[in-house]
Amino acid sequence: MAGFHHVEVWVADLESVDSEWAWLLTRVGFALTGDWSEGRTWSAGGAYLTLTMSPNLSAAGHDRRGVGVNHLAFKSGGPTDVDSIMIDAPQHGWKRLYHDRYPHAGGPDHYAGWLENAAGFKVEIVAE
Repeated sequence: MAGFHHVEVWVADLESVDSEWAWLLTRVGFALTGDWSEGRTWSAGGAYLTLTMSPNLSAAGHDRRGVGVNHLAFKSGGPTDVDSIMIDAPQHGWKRLYHDRYPHAGGPDHYAGWLENAAGFKVEIVAE
């Protein structure tokens, strides 16, 4: 069976990004299933995403344009669900990206919105 089992995102300061991620992951259907001082785990559909404090805090901050993962894409339901998330996102620490081309920045047949949090992580919210 294909698919992701889990994704682990290492963060420099869990406290500073916790509420941003908690809001977003809840909105796209994830539930908090693990909570400890250095991390949180959010689960949905048999897969999970973990946010964990990086042990290498001397490293440079996240650069989504550098080598590595550019962004995470989440299914969100229909176009009205994407619209609702995009409207509410700035109130929860997420900056809208490519909003001048919203909702088709990914092409005419792709309905999605892109967001970036305070730490520079980019996510895509995709209509199914």
